[in-house]
Amino acid sequence: MENFWDKRYAGADYLFGTQPAAGLIALEPHLVAGGKTLVVADGEGRNSVYLASRGYDVRATDYSQVAQEKAKALAKEAGVDVEFVLSDIYDAGWSDEAYDNVVAIFIQFVPPERMGEIFTALARATRAGGTLLIHGYTPEQVALGTGGPGNPDHLYTPDMLADVFSQMQITVNRAYTATLDEGRGHSGPSALIDFVAKG
Repeated sequence: MENFWDKRYAGADYLFGTQPAAGLIALEPHLVAGGKTLVVADGEGRNSVYLASRGYDVRATDYSQVAQEKAKALAKEAGVDVEFVLSDIYDAGWSDEAYDNVVAIFIQFVPPERMGEIFTALARATRAGGTLLIHGYTPEQVALGTGGPGNPDHLYTPDMLADVFSQMQITVNRAYTATLDEGRGHSGPSALIDFVAKG
């Protein structure tokens, strides 16, 4: 059945480009090198394919079959193996397993009333000593209009993430502005947040 995300990713191009998110590149040194890595809501594969090319054992989930077909093509072109799983982000089955790294990049389509269950699942999926990496937008992004949802309630602040993940060892939690050039989906001045915590 076609869903919103299938329609969103239906173009011939890659909506957010084929290069990894700048935030992932910057935060990669915090990951467990070569570890078993879960990339949540991975879309067209730019982040999972990058991590696989860097030697990580990657499983990537997404709800859009259209996006995953493009992700598989990207992985094939790069000559890397990624385990792609077609999965609704609310199906917490993906968090029943512990991973060395859990990566959640621009997953801010989750409405406020369901953020708690997703955050709990992300933390649960991160093994003891593993790394949880989150990269996304802050509420200031709404005024910039260069990507992401138009509702500030979907976006993160450092205080919010510090509170939600207070039981983890937080190593990075910063808001900043930068100019993104990541396909037509993320382009221009952006209000961003980087967050890293250890399980």
